[in-house]
Amino acid sequence: MIDAHHHLWDLSAVHYPWLMETGAVRFFGDPTPIQRDYLLDEFRADAAAQGFSASVHIQVGAADPWAEAAWVQSVADQAPDWPLVQVAFCDLTAPDLGHRLDRLQTLPSLRGVRQIVGRAPEEDMASGTNALLDDPRFLAGLKELGARGLSFDLQLLPELMEQAARVLERAPETPVALCHAGSPHDRTEGGIKSWAGSLLSLSALPHVSCKLSGLGMFDHGWTADSARPIVHACLTQFGPARCMFGSNFPVDSLSSGYAELVSRHRSLIPVEMQADVFGRTAQHFYRF
Repeated sequence: MIDAHHHLWDLSAVHYPWLMETGAVRFFGDPTPIQRDYLLDEFRADAAAQGFSASVHIQVGAADPWAEAAWVQSVADQAPDWPLVQVAFCDLTAPDLGHRLDRLQTLPSLRGVRQIVGRAPEEDMASGTNALLDDPRFLAGLKELGARGLSFDLQLLPELMEQAARVLERAPETPVALCHAGSPHDRTEGGIKSWAGSLLSLSALPHVSCKLSGLGMFDHGWTADSARPIVHACLTQFGPARCMFGSNFPVDSLSSGYAELVSRHRSLIPVEMQADVFGRTAQHFYRF
C-alpha cells in the first residue's frame, strides 16, 4: 500500500512562509495546529498502522524549493526501509527550466513536478496562478517533463478543468496526476454536479490519473456519506487503474485522524478496486 500524497516538514531545515504566517486562516482552515515539525517517523507510524509501506512526498510551498527537495532526499536516504519518492516544485515557465530540471534530476527520489495552478477562488485572485494555463511556456514545460520521463501533479479548481484539458491534450507524453480529485470546493448538490461534469474533460485524457485526496480541505465536517458522490464520480470516470489514495497529511489532519481518513476511504472504495487505489496505481504512476 502506498500513500500517494503527503507532506513532511522540518521547520529548522526548510522555511515555509505560508505555514508559519501567524493569524492567517487559509482555504483549508487555520494552520496553527500544524505549525510544528512533521517528520517521517510520525507519518510512518500512522501510515504503517493502516498497512502502508511506501509513500509519495509532494512539495508544499517552501521558500527555497531546492532546499526542500534536497531535504526530502536526505529523509529518503536515511530511511531505506521506507520507499519514499517525491514530487518537487519547479517553475515550468522559468527561462532556465532545463538547468533547474537537470539539478532536480540529480535526486534519486525525484519522480515529477508540481506547480499549483489553482488552490481556492479567493486565494487564486491574489496569486494569479490561474494564468499559467494561458502561458505557452507552461505548455512547453509540460512537454519537457514528458521528454525527461517525469510526471506532473496538477492542482486546480473545477472552473479551470476544461481549459486545463485543452492544454494537457497537447502534452500527451507527460503523465498527469490530478490532486485532491480536482478540488470540489462547492459541496452543494449543484456544485458536485458541476464539478463532475467538468471532471469529464480531464478523465477523457488517458494520460491523466486522479488522486482521492484532500477531501477534508473544503469541508472539515466531511463524512463518508458526504464524500460518496465525489469518490463515486472519480472511480466511475477514471477507473481504479487511474485512481490513487493520498492522505494529504498533515494538512488533512485538521479534519480527521489518519486511521479515520483511511477507514472512510475503505468504506467508499469497492473491495475489488482497493488493490489498485491503495497501491498499484501509485506504484505504476510514480515508478516505485
